[in-house]
Amino acid sequence: MLRQLEKDVGLADLSRAERDILLAAHSLCDRPGDIISSEKIRGHRLVRSLAQATFYRAVRTLLGLGLFERAPASKAKSYVIRGDLIDHDRQSP
Repeated sequence: MLRQLEKDVGLADLSRAERDILLAAHSLCDRPGDIISSEKIRGHRLVRSLAQATFYRAVRTLLGLGLFERAPASKAKSYVIRGDLIDHDRQSP
């Protein structure tokens, strides 16, 4: 069932690095719209060991797929995860 859900959402085709970056970024968010810097994501234990080129290539893929968005009115290398991918139970009231 989990594999089918991943396929339905479009996560099944992601590389391991892309999935790990998405999971790391998600774990760093408290609510939809939170801005996450690439530095924070790179420091996460899931992606710490990725080569820099692999990291940025995977981020470009996530941006291209619409899973990440560039943070508005923010410095370069800052991102927002698509709002509908954030766990709604973690949102602040």
